[in-house]
Amino acid sequence: METEAYLGVEDPASHAWNGRRTPSNESIYGSPGTWYVYRSYGLHWCANLVSGPSGRGAAVLIRGLEPVEGVETMRRRRGGVADRLLCDGPGKLCQALGITSELDGRPMADSSVLVFPGERPARFELTPRIGITRAVEWPLRFLAAPLASTRRP
Repeated sequence: METEAYLGVEDPASHAWNGRRTPSNESIYGSPGTWYVYRSYGLHWCANLVSGPSGRGAAVLIRGLEPVEGVETMRRRRGGVADRLLCDGPGKLCQALGITSELDGRPMADSSVLVFPGERPARFELTPRIGITRAVEWPLRFLAAPLASTRRP
């Protein structure tokens, strides 16, 4: 599992920075557990779960995961790539899970995609976030030990 935290209105890398509100980012201000789904560079969907109190704009980007169910469907959606590449980036993950803007603003518990806590990793790494231009040095990227050995910041 790989995630990145975005702390909301005080975080220059957050879509909620300085309280910025637009129709496309309104979901980030929702209740904890609400999906916030957006397009990155107009190409790939990115899936976040709101993680702070309503109105705060804090969310966690799901950057990567290790599939445990539905692998055949993921292989089909991703065009037959190697299993280790099915969900090793936020856009790839959304493609594999079939996540689109239809999920945006929905409570996770009532959606077609559910996130369950797995076993807590024995070890995880905390690194600076990647793929952003502001507050890059903030150590808010979390990698479970199995991914940490294969992914570089």
